[in-house]
Amino acid sequence: MKAFELNKIKQEHSTLNELYLEFLRESSMSMGLYILPAGGTDPQSPHNEDEVYVVLNGRAQIMVDGEDRPVQKGSIVFVGKHMEHRFHSIEEDLEVLVFFAPAES
Repeated sequence: MKAFELNKIKQEHSTLNELYLEFLRESSMSMGLYILPAGGTDPQSPHNEDEVYVVLNGRAQIMVDGEDRPVQKGSIVFVGKHMEHRFHSIEEDLEVLVFFAPAES
């Protein structure tokens, strides 16, 4: 069994100089914590995997395939592989759990 504590993942993330911390990798899926600061820029580009975002904290907009929608704590967004997407207009530090299936290449 693999089990994780979000507070420990956040603590590990805070020691890095990266926006994304992957904490689980299996062939079928991977998971990570993505943190973007208020006013920050999301540099990502389309992925070769489907993904799900679960917003833990913060407020922003997400653009998926040309469509914008607001996200906040509790928002869940599915993004299909190869779809253009990014967070923008980040009003409050954004903390997001990211699930990739299969694992991000």
